[in-house]
Formats: sequence, structure tokens, C-alpha cells
Amino acid sequence: MAENGSQTGTVVSGVAGRYASALFDLARDAGAMDAVGADLDRFEGLIEGNPDLARLVRSPIFTAEEQTRAIAAILDKAGIGGLAGNFIRLVASKRRLFALPRMIVAYRELLADAKGIVRAEVRLAEQPSEAVTNEIRAALKEVAGAEIDMRVRIDPALIGGLVVQIGSRMVDASLRTKLNSIRLAMQGAR
Repeated sequence: MAENGSQTGTVVSGVAGRYASALFDLARDAGAMDAVGADLDRFEGLIEGNPDLARLVRSPIFTAEEQTRAIAAILDKAGIGGLAGNFIRLVASKRRLFALPRMIVAYRELLADAKGIVRAEVRLAEQPSEAVTNEIRAALKEVAGAEIDMRVRIDPALIGGLVVQIGSRMVDASLRTKLNSIRLAMQGAR
């Protein structure tokens, strides 16, 4: 049993974990786990796509009232309501917006665990085609022996190849790492 009474095997901790666990329990009881997850994902997309909103979320200079008023307007405009909207409003009123991105991640972990889904992050140098994405997902599903929630992140610094992280396991097959290994081997051979 995870912290804070959650019935899943995922253990969440800290402020973000406690808030996410409470939201997850409410969403599970209301039969709205997926809907809440989708709304949180949409709000996270808004944060990532808007530097002003990101600043509002992370900056301590705004009062709780200013944050709550601004967040309410954004939620209304984005059409995010229900449990997720109320949750985000509560987080703003408690001056915990700075932890909201971690709360969203913790909620996703609880949701994936409840569904038996393994989360994986794949970093690539450039956006893969749909066929390549499907091949990677299929390979990860075979290795994990479970459904995969795959997040693709683009990191041009990798040059080529990919880096895969599933839980605490990481496989780094990037060209950057291979070149660094060759460079170190050449330095040792002198």
C-alpha cells in the first residue's frame, strides 16, 4: 500500500506526492481517473507552451490571491473543470503552484500503476516517424512485459541514437555517448 492510503503499489512522497495521492483517491472514487489525468496533461501542456504561465506557476512573487485569480481565468478559458480544475485552484490558493508540475508527474505514476502500465521516456535527437515510434513502443512492451506509456523527448545534443529510461533502468545508445566513449578510450591509449 502506498503512502496516504492509495491502493496502488507506487509510493509517492513529499508535498507533491501527498497532493497527487489525495487527488488520485478522489478521482478513483469518482470514476474519473482518466478524465483527471487528461485535464492535468492539458494544463501541463499550457505551462510548457506559455512562458508567462510557467513564470506564474514557479514564481514566489505573486500572492495567493493573484495566482488563484489568474489560474481560474486560465482554467475557464481552457475548459478545465471538475476535479482537476478544482484541484489546480486549491493548489494555487495554498501557494503550492511551484510543486504542481511534480504533482502532475506523481498523479501520472499513480494512474499508470493502477492500470498496470509501465512508463518509459525515450529521448531522441529528432522527431521520429510514426513507424519508428511504434517499433520502439513494441520493443519496450516486449522487454517490460506490460503496456507502455511512452513519452518522447527531443534532445538534439544526442546527435543520433536514443536514450531509454524505464523506471530506474536506463539504456543510453546515443551517438554522443558512443563518441565520448571513443574519445576516452583514445585518451587512455596514448
